[in-house]
Amino acid sequence: MGLPLPSPLSHGDRHDDRRRLHRVTDFEDKTMRNKRRYGAVALSAENRSGITRRMTLLALVAAAAVAAVALFVKPAGAEPASGFVYTADEQGGSISRIDLSTGKVDSFPVAITPHNVQFVPGTGKLLAVGVPRSADGHGGGGNDQGAEHSKMGGMREMDMDAGGKLIVLDPANLAAGPLASIPAGAHPAHVIADPDGKRAFVTDSEHSIVSVINLENGEIAATVATGDYPHGLRMSPDGKFIYVANVKDGTVSVIDAVKLQEAARIKVGKAPVQVGFTPDGSRFHVSLRDENKVAVIDTATRKVIGRIEVGRSPIQVHATPNGRFVFVANQGTEAKPNDTVSVIDVASGKVVKTIRAGLGAHGVTVSNDGAFVFVTNIVDGTVSLISVKDQSVLKSYQVGKGPNGVTFQSASPTSGDAG
Repeated sequence: MGLPLPSPLSHGDRHDDRRRLHRVTDFEDKTMRNKRRYGAVALSAENRSGITRRMTLLALVAAAAVAAVALFVKPAGAEPASGFVYTADEQGGSISRIDLSTGKVDSFPVAITPHNVQFVPGTGKLLAVGVPRSADGHGGGGNDQGAEHSKMGGMREMDMDAGGKLIVLDPANLAAGPLASIPAGAHPAHVIADPDGKRAFVTDSEHSIVSVINLENGEIAATVATGDYPHGLRMSPDGKFIYVANVKDGTVSVIDAVKLQEAARIKVGKAPVQVGFTPDGSRFHVSLRDENKVAVIDTATRKVIGRIEVGRSPIQVHATPNGRFVFVANQGTEAKPNDTVSVIDVASGKVVKTIRAGLGAHGVTVSNDGAFVFVTNIVDGTVSLISVKDQSVLKSYQVGKGPNGVTFQSASPTSGDAG
């Protein structure tokens, strides 16, 4: 009996089996492809996640490095103050010297009650003016001039007939005493020098004159009449004129520095005490003590072009070398001393900041680079170091009693505040 032939059904089953096998194979292939694809995707995501973590870690490390460097690197404009500051300690009868690089303060007794002090870049010498000290270290009997002087931070009792002195000192050897002592009128208030340091100009408040003193021979070369009770004075940046604040008649005298005569007298307001030029010489500011204002004067027209409200009883004013700001020390009164410094924005003519310094804020000077301002505080017996950038007090130095005038000398031997 022969073998049975396969039935059509069994033949069809084999075809179905092949189709199922193909489907299974296709499914497995697709599954493998999907696994490879999704696996690659997953691997890619994992790689990206790892890269992200590494980048984050690197960023954190970099930030930490920057922070660490910042601890050791000073930001721009944060260089410490250097050079020297000198103060006229009128009530203590001394000159104080602050070494800004070390913070050391030394005070040296002098034979006068110094009201003002000025470093002269042209010669490297230090000038100071005042009246002689009596045996007890104070001036003699008071008078009307002494009462007025006390409003500017001086002692109430002054001997105006004792004869004032201009003393010349070596800043490097203050302990040795004056190199010269020159008669300078009855009541010398402020002193400045010309750029080469050959002549000094001293206000004599009692006689209402400016004495012109030849520093080479120690003689008074000339006197120039001013308004009533001249006090603060400064030379214009071009050296051609000297502007003098006359307290009692509310004027500023303009003196020709070559002809040595008064060229003009400008009415400015009540009780002008000190003047301060902008570096370009186009205008000057003058403190009006009894108005609590600062007047702004155009030097070309010699007219008042503005008045700015400041603190109580402003005394000294000083512009920064870039001409952007003027700092004003507001002393207040003897009964109610003030402790503020007004910062005037020159462009807008407005006070943009009021800084708390010390009681009896009086004298003002600025470092050559314009980074720092120094203010004497009569009542506290201190000097405030102010950052121009931050417009805040960085430090205070204890100096002699009753510091009035103040001047700056840079670290280089003959460079400093020219007034």
